[in-house]
Amino acid sequence: MSATENIRNVVLLGHPSGGKTSIAEAMLFKAGLTSRLGSVEDKTSICDYYEEERERGHSISSAVVHLEHDGRQINIIDTPGYPDFIGASIMAIPAGDAALLVMSASAGVDTNTRRLYNLLEQAHIPRFIIINKIDAGQIDIQALLRLIQDAFGPQCRCVNIPTTDGQAVVDCLAAQASPGHQTAIDLEKAHTDLIERVVETDDSMMESYLAGESLPAERLAQALVKAVAGCTLVPIVFTSAKKLVGIQELLDLIVRLVPSAAARTVEMIDGPELQADPSGPLAGYVFRIGYDPKSNMKYTTIRLFSGTIRPDMTIVRNDQKKGFRPGHILISQGPENQEVEQGIAGQIITLARAEELKLGDLIHEGNISGRFPIPPLPEPMYALALEPAARGDEQKISGALERLCEEDPCLKAVRDTQTKELVLYGLGELHLRVMLERMERRFKLAVNTKEPKIPYRETITAKAEGHYRHKKQTGGAGQFGEVFLRVEPAPRNSQPPLQFSWDIFGGAIPSQFEPAVLKGINDVMERGVVAGFPMQDIKVSVYDGKHHPVDSKEVAFRTAAKGAFIDAVQKAKPVLLEPIVNIEVTVPAENMGDITGDLAGKRGRVLGQEVLPGGYIVIKAQVPLAEVSQYSSQLKSVTGGRGSYTMSFSHYEPVPSNIQAQIVARYAKERQQEEED
Repeated sequence: MSATENIRNVVLLGHPSGGKTSIAEAMLFKAGLTSRLGSVEDKTSICDYYEEERERGHSISSAVVHLEHDGRQINIIDTPGYPDFIGASIMAIPAGDAALLVMSASAGVDTNTRRLYNLLEQAHIPRFIIINKIDAGQIDIQALLRLIQDAFGPQCRCVNIPTTDGQAVVDCLAAQASPGHQTAIDLEKAHTDLIERVVETDDSMMESYLAGESLPAERLAQALVKAVAGCTLVPIVFTSAKKLVGIQELLDLIVRLVPSAAARTVEMIDGPELQADPSGPLAGYVFRIGYDPKSNMKYTTIRLFSGTIRPDMTIVRNDQKKGFRPGHILISQGPENQEVEQGIAGQIITLARAEELKLGDLIHEGNISGRFPIPPLPEPMYALALEPAARGDEQKISGALERLCEEDPCLKAVRDTQTKELVLYGLGELHLRVMLERMERRFKLAVNTKEPKIPYRETITAKAEGHYRHKKQTGGAGQFGEVFLRVEPAPRNSQPPLQFSWDIFGGAIPSQFEPAVLKGINDVMERGVVAGFPMQDIKVSVYDGKHHPVDSKEVAFRTAAKGAFIDAVQKAKPVLLEPIVNIEVTVPAENMGDITGDLAGKRGRVLGQEVLPGGYIVIKAQVPLAEVSQYSSQLKSVTGGRGSYTMSFSHYEPVPSNIQAQIVARYAKERQQEEED
């Protein structure tokens, strides 16, 4: 196993079809780890080893592989490109000492690439931009470079450039092309641009450069490393993974420019700063949970930032007291795992059957506190309601979904207490469709899906009084209870939803029946009066009533309170409330009019706009959830797949009367069908 200072951890990120997995396969082949070049198209890739990945031709989960180059161990984390699976990419970012942001030469900078670059900036992770597929032909490299600098800044500079035929790359630092090779852009200018950016990191070098002095190659190389580590330089590298063009050069650059694992320090949230010392306290970050396609065994992948992990030691997760033994320490090569004696700081290791561990966990020996700084994850808002395709599978489905959600941080399964539906939330239609396919393949469980019910609420808009007498004689002891109460609106989004007061004087209703009265009112609060939805923002005052010394019982006053409350609510101008969400839509500038018009047509209110570099705009709005519950596919259609959005709950507002009438009519029809059944 390599020493910590000889380890380089890189995470491959980027947009779909940029060629991340192909670059990983090309590096493995170039390093002699594989005897043939793995291919996504031929389903021979080591990184895409799940059946659904091979069938679809793109990554769904992250994968870890490793190789040796020039005496250094390079660990590569290959991540999905589709925005629906960005959760795996985000969780991998803290595990890398640098990120390789891959884009296709013909596709350029897309929304997901911008999003990932911004996350890398926030995390202050050194990064490279890899422009792949340079052999595609008719590519305007100069225009592409301008687009990259417009989007990400002047720190993005070429460290090599392609030849016009895309069959080779030329080192910008050496600034000398091989005889017969013509570069796609001016090599001398690219050299000057790179040098000027590098010398900015050192005042004395800057003075020497401006004075026209020659800069020693060794000093320049050291400044280059410093600039990359400090993120003041973002190297742009060119490749054609399928033809192995630029791959040797990429491996050389990783060894030269990516900070070693020994240089990595991590400032924990509410905890200490971690130093990459194998003899220090153990600290590791769980960034991937997967399963073996054959045995369905759980595998947990961990980046070690400090200390050493051994099979027989006791480790704990987060702030828990109870520990467990890690068992076999494994090193992953895609689907294959090799056992090693121990794992040291800087290494990426895998544990089998570590059921206790979850994504984002800190592992230690009980002497470290805090949390790892993880970039913000998008809130899953695209939803489907699930029903078992076969009777009796409800419990099995819940268990299967729990396992799937454990592996994907942007997948969430919730049993909605209001609508009684099992709802699966994800980042888009593709995300949920793939996860349900995975569930059917792994657990042999099929489900039927439909749009989930919108979680409406009910409230009142006026004051009113209600009365109900419950009297029942059954031959023996009877039932009697009578309740008078008042209702009025409480402030919107009040907590608790019901503000209850017991204003009985003179013993009209004995205080022993107050809990029964409150239960009766809460029964109605839970089920609603207008359309079967929970109620909120209501004040209730119980001010009078009657009781019978023999026939009054809890059940009688619970029933009377229900009736009195329903009577009052029906007189208090009840309305439906609908959830309003905050939405931020990022689109190309040319789509701005289409999007703002579409949001207005969805009863949305545009709150503002923000212009981004590279011709993109962020539109901020508030929209009823009912109008955008399936917004992912709509936005993709309008923007040709170049738009993205985030959504979060804001507040509740009254539903327009015409829409309320439709909802109430639908509810009445459903109730009638239930009664007939």
